[in-house]
Amino acid sequence: MLVNAAPMLKAAKAGHYGIAAFNTNDLEWTRSILTAAEETQSPVIIQCTSGAAKWQKGFKVVSDVVHDMVESMNITVPVALHLDHGSYEDCFKCIDAGFTSIMYDGSHEPEFETNIERTKELVKLAHQKGLSIEAEVGGIGGTEDGVTAEGELADPEQCEAIANLGVDFLACGIGNIHGPYPADWKGLNFDQLAAIQEKTGDLPLVLHGGSGIPKEQVLKAVSLGVAKININTELQLSFHSAMRKYVESGKDLEGKNYDPRKFLKPGFDAIVETAEGLIKDFGSDGKGWA
Repeated sequence: MLVNAAPMLKAAKAGHYGIAAFNTNDLEWTRSILTAAEETQSPVIIQCTSGAAKWQKGFKVVSDVVHDMVESMNITVPVALHLDHGSYEDCFKCIDAGFTSIMYDGSHEPEFETNIERTKELVKLAHQKGLSIEAEVGGIGGTEDGVTAEGELADPEQCEAIANLGVDFLACGIGNIHGPYPADWKGLNFDQLAAIQEKTGDLPLVLHGGSGIPKEQVLKAVSLGVAKININTELQLSFHSAMRKYVESGKDLEGKNYDPRKFLKPGFDAIVETAEGLIKDFGSDGKGWA
């Protein structure tokens, strides 16, 4: 079933576990994520950036695929379809396309007041439409869809100001980055996270750039208020590694393994395995009722 993401994240925060938000890149990616969620009986968030939507020929296509696949696969766990790092304009497109959740990323706006004004407007619209909404304070490190940030530490006072607008969950920079983490990465700043948690109370927090963060750090973040962990790179790396091994083994040259359904299967099997492992690490397995 496709749902608003707010209830599952409230339950996760209250239960001290995390919900994985996996980015999708195509139909098979979506199928792999749904397979992992159903097998582990975990609620899940499938999310899509504007770049991934462009590759798939539009937010409406992404939405139709997810809606139809949830139905055709008889998925029994809660599934939210979420816009990841959306621009102001993208939010309206995804509302019209049938997404059940949106993120307005106003962290890169030149003025914080713009983040406030647009978030306030979109909170009202999203809630009128029955959608959940995520906002962001403090740019996340790395580059995603052309937006580059150096891993700012979110200001707790600004987090409180955004939280007070009625957002359903909040992304906050605490030293996390998108993409692979460098060897000299200093780790998450838990003092900053605790300060943000103190200002935002029961509001579920979001950890962007979750791929590659040591499990113990993720779980500590969950204990300090994080309820949503974003994963993209880790699934891509799993897919890539499995495909390299398959080709290097020469199995792609056997029989009819040139058939894309056979050729790509090891990569998508790897996505399922990795997603299931992360779901269990975050503790949301068996929580499909939440």
